[in-house]
Amino acid sequence: MLNSHKRAMNRTVSQGAAWACALCTTLAPGLGCSSEPSARTGGAGAAGIASSAGGSTARGGAPAGGSSNSGGATSGAAGNAGSGASSGNAGSPGAAGAPHTAEAGAAAVAGGGSGGVAAAAGAGGGSTARCTRELLKATIDSYFKALAAHDPSTLPLADTLKFTENGISSKPTEAPLWKTAGALKYAHSALDVESCNVASQAVVPDGSTDIPVAVRLKLVDQKITEIETIVARKGDYTGVTSNTSALAASKDTIKWEETVPAAMRNTREELINWMTKYFKQFPQGVCNTTSTCKRMENGGGNFVCSEGAGCAASSTSTVLEPHLVIADVETGVGVGFTLFTGGHPDMHMFKMYGGQVYAVSAILSKGGSTGWD
Repeated sequence: MLNSHKRAMNRTVSQGAAWACALCTTLAPGLGCSSEPSARTGGAGAAGIASSAGGSTARGGAPAGGSSNSGGATSGAAGNAGSGASSGNAGSPGAAGAPHTAEAGAAAVAGGGSGGVAAAAGAGGGSTARCTRELLKATIDSYFKALAAHDPSTLPLADTLKFTENGISSKPTEAPLWKTAGALKYAHSALDVESCNVASQAVVPDGSTDIPVAVRLKLVDQKITEIETIVARKGDYTGVTSNTSALAASKDTIKWEETVPAAMRNTREELINWMTKYFKQFPQGVCNTTSTCKRMENGGGNFVCSEGAGCAASSTSTVLEPHLVIADVETGVGVGFTLFTGGHPDMHMFKMYGGQVYAVSAILSKGGSTGWD
């Protein structure tokens, strides 16, 4: 009886798909239509981004290996009508022909309640979550909103979450900034889908004072497993006076989040190697910087990148040991984390394309450890 019921259901679905295809062809022949199962199953990817059979990405939420019409009429995790389902469940189907956007992904993240994120897996609520730029962007946006509300319960926090502020491990609600932060004033971010990390340099009110803040989130199966924060309050780093206005202005002058043309992009390995050498041989590892390259520290300073630096051959000696380096190949942004000389948890971010570095920005605070060494 069960097999008969399944066969009947399959006939019903096939007939319905054929009818929908006929209607689509009649009303909008230019859009194309397919009654193949791959075209009508749910999308495989957060915010409607899906891998094609060739490995490239296609908008519209086509499932992996399936075709994608320009209308993108599929169901997809974090789709247009994302319901904020709990982690591991598929989001509500997106509206037929409607684009899937980062905003929709953000809505799905924010709407998930405690630990709620719409699934990024394929049709049927599959359990394998795919990391996408849209997912990372939506998650960091939700993080700053939760920080300003002093309430992490809206975030998809893993049970194994590790959180640090200036190298000190705690629960988010026990960290000083989570008690005093206001609404985000500014942020630029690097999105690393291969390691599923997002790193941001931001300006956040600490009570009545705007301060530079660095944040890194790592996701595993769409849950946040790591949160690393560097909060630069007055007196934490005496080398340079913080300048939050200059940090905010760098989004336009440096264009951190602007996509680099494909022909000008450096590889992930090149980005990671550049940052690693920078730290390990500092200041003799500062290579391939343009003559106009400037380096900021907590938004201040505006130093010439090559000032007091050099580019030596690779060495086995180590000056600064990075505990993590991530890369956003699409925007040419690399990010490294280390403990800088004198006891300063440090996030360095740089913009690179065509084999040259055009800007470096560091956020440093005070502490005896990064908390991740």
